[in-house]
Amino acid sequence: MGSSLTLVGALWAFLSFLTAVASSASYFVPCWLVGSQMGKPVSFGTFRRCTYPAQTEERHLVMVEECGRYASFGAIPSLSWQICTIVTGIGCALLLLVALAAILGCCVEELISRMMGRFMGAAQFVGGLLISSGCALYPLGWNSPEIQQTCGNASNQFQLGTCRLGWAYYCMGGGAAAAMLICTWLSCFYHYPNFTDGETEVK
Repeated sequence: MGSSLTLVGALWAFLSFLTAVASSASYFVPCWLVGSQMGKPVSFGTFRRCTYPAQTEERHLVMVEECGRYASFGAIPSLSWQICTIVTGIGCALLLLVALAAILGCCVEELISRMMGRFMGAAQFVGGLLISSGCALYPLGWNSPEIQQTCGNASNQFQLGTCRLGWAYYCMGGGAAAAMLICTWLSCFYHYPNFTDGETEVK
């Protein structure tokens, strides 16, 4: 197996892999928003949360300290979080597909043409844009009753109350920014030109 990638191309493939993994891992980790309820730490993602209230057989309210997804898509606390779940999921899928193709391009000669590389860069830009849009939509759901219970009944749209943003939110945003600004640019320079009889073969 050979490779037609330059050092810039190898860097592009590596960064594509990192941004895809960082964004996708953050998508599933419920640590976008962190607060407390009934003295217990609580954290949220878009479609998952850790630590939630439940009633015992004696009808006492207790906090169950475990993580899980919402029972249904409609159970996600707000419409903005539902939209965020969809757009960030699509964005992560795009980044993963491009990263996989880029890694394969490091191992298989002429797997990706110059035009295909630029198309993949455009896909990374779209994926990063979708994820960024999801991150921008996320604060719109902070006014839901479920979130306010955790954030001291003081949260509102773009107001955290007693909560704070978790590491997964920053990791998701950072991965999206890197995909849009760095990976998209590097994808234009990842391929060696092919020379045939002293002339450059344009692909």
